[in-house]
Amino acid sequence: MRIRVSNWLKAAAFAVLAMFAGPFDGNAQPRVNQSAPGIGVARLTAEQAAALFGLGTDFPRLIRQDSPVPGWTVSLNGQDIGMIGSTWELTGSTGYSGKPLDVLVAVTPEGLIAGAELIRQSEPVLTLGISETDIAAYIDGFGGVDLIRPDDATPGRDPDLPDVISRATVSTGVIRDGILRTGRVLAQAQGLGQGAIDRVSYAPADWRGLVAMGAFGHSTLTMAQAAQRFAAAKNPVTPSDAPFIDLYAGLIDTPMIGRNLLGQEEFTALTGPLRPDEALLAVMSQGLHSHRGTAYRQSGMFDRIEFVQGNLRIRPTVEQATAITEIALSDAPDFREISVFRVNADPNTGGIDPGRPFDVVVTASRPSLSGDEILLEVAATVSLPPEFLNQPAEPAPLWIEFWMEKQPGIAIVAAMLAVLGLILFGQEWLVRRKRLWRVTRIGFLTATLFVLGWGINGQLSVVQVVAFLNALLSGFRWESFLIEPIIFLLWSAVALGLLFWGRGVFCGWLCPFGALQELTNNLAQQLGLRQIAVPQALHERLWVIKYTLFVAIVALSFYSMEKALILAEAEPFKTAISMRFMRAWPFLLFVAAILIAGLFIERFYCRYICPLGAGLAIPAKLKVFDWLKRRPQCGRECRLCETRCTVGAIDPLGRINQNECVLCLRCQVIMNDSETCPVLKRRARKSPQASNTLTQSTRSEMAT
Repeated sequence: MRIRVSNWLKAAAFAVLAMFAGPFDGNAQPRVNQSAPGIGVARLTAEQAAALFGLGTDFPRLIRQDSPVPGWTVSLNGQDIGMIGSTWELTGSTGYSGKPLDVLVAVTPEGLIAGAELIRQSEPVLTLGISETDIAAYIDGFGGVDLIRPDDATPGRDPDLPDVISRATVSTGVIRDGILRTGRVLAQAQGLGQGAIDRVSYAPADWRGLVAMGAFGHSTLTMAQAAQRFAAAKNPVTPSDAPFIDLYAGLIDTPMIGRNLLGQEEFTALTGPLRPDEALLAVMSQGLHSHRGTAYRQSGMFDRIEFVQGNLRIRPTVEQATAITEIALSDAPDFREISVFRVNADPNTGGIDPGRPFDVVVTASRPSLSGDEILLEVAATVSLPPEFLNQPAEPAPLWIEFWMEKQPGIAIVAAMLAVLGLILFGQEWLVRRKRLWRVTRIGFLTATLFVLGWGINGQLSVVQVVAFLNALLSGFRWESFLIEPIIFLLWSAVALGLLFWGRGVFCGWLCPFGALQELTNNLAQQLGLRQIAVPQALHERLWVIKYTLFVAIVALSFYSMEKALILAEAEPFKTAISMRFMRAWPFLLFVAAILIAGLFIERFYCRYICPLGAGLAIPAKLKVFDWLKRRPQCGRECRLCETRCTVGAIDPLGRINQNECVLCLRCQVIMNDSETCPVLKRRARKSPQASNTLTQSTRSEMAT
């Protein structure tokens, strides 16, 4: 009886192969998830906010906002103490399971992570003996991380960040990435980390072009408007449409603005003595009122002009100012006064933050008839266009960090894959040398078990298949899978191998648990342990178990990932390979039962239980090459290969079932062994050389 897989199940093969055909974005930027509200933010309470900011019983006030980013502004006693956002809402973070991963992140106005709290996760790490308490402790380790500190050029992990949890590298790596991305978004929303001014970029531009790109803030007040404001003044203003003051102001450090505005010579003279923590601010005006006035000549300080940013108010001094007679742009207005101020641009020392908007305020005053001063303010808002700011470098994607860290393991996997490629491409040469095949086979399986499996934890699992399928339906991100380079390389090789050779590339050569079964069975046979021959009819019917188990795990994962992961414990890989038998006794007993059964029935687990093998058999239907050879006599005149097949993949008619074949090449060795294959023996007896040898032997006997 041959098992037929339904059409809908076959279609899953394309989903597995689609893993290697999707768009690749190796450096995805933080994004706002518009498809769903934040899971954590929607239920944020004052108690949670107090815990995140370490306020004890002082419950803050929460104000929900959607701009500049979705989240909550948190204030205490009328003063803002920071913002709280959700990783799911702000960055669309999904875990390795493909399900939403939601962490609340609190960030102070100084750019420090005040705290973080896990709200929701559906990760497979709990099946590896890692509790939510461990995950919560890991997340607590982000408290106090400075999000706007300068990036170190030293490669490797940041010592200020908590290390990812062993045996949960992918899940905790994704959590870390989501927290840091969300934290940076919240820090920038509070006006931090906007970067320094770009002092390199240049392209020719005229006045209209500079104004159009937002290089200058502008404000104007007509004589008529000033006359209305100074109506009670001793010296009234004559109303008209002419400007009382027409004010332009802007930062001109970037050559794109300053060099075009002032010309190369003047711009170089002003920027030459400029310190790194200073910026150049141009203030230009025309009209009746002067933005400089005359009092500065005696006091040394400009009394009519102020730079205002939040609660910060700066009045420039004479030493900071340079008067400009004219500008270099022919289409610019005919300004009466042009001043360039050298201002402190370091917010940490009480200066202006050039990455945030600020106002240039010009004051006019006249005495009233009653003797009081009538004040009038005109403000031009300066906001340097984002393209002229050097944004802080986005840290390298987390997956690159792990690839750099695991270079030795990557080299080992690459070497093993290269050797396996030589074996499979050169199989016709290898199978004609029985002893060499045997040594190669045992040697590679030993390396697979001890190096790939127990050494660098390169055991694939059906959990990864389930996680990938769920990720396809809930927002696929390459970063989630690239975080574990060993597993990613193996899956890449398996996907390619499915097209060329079928499931046997993994099941027969790269599966550490499969190698453990085959090596222990070989030892049992050498010790004389009798093997059990499973009747073909029962053998084929037992295949139903693993296919049913695979479908059940996948189907259950769409309903409950947690329950699917419990069912996936049918795989002994975690206990025997990933955790190296360091697990509770029920799991050890299950593995022992499988290995003991495998001593009597070679690769017992692979034959009848393995859901991963069943899942790989489905896309293996797309295999485009048939490398294994058969003869017309196979199954009719000889059934030797059938009885010696590692997994019983050859039926009584001599046909190889590609769904079950693990590509051990044993049947190919038998077919090419003239001392074993009955067909080759018969051919040898019928050959002329054999006939001559027989005739000479007969004559010798007769003569004797």
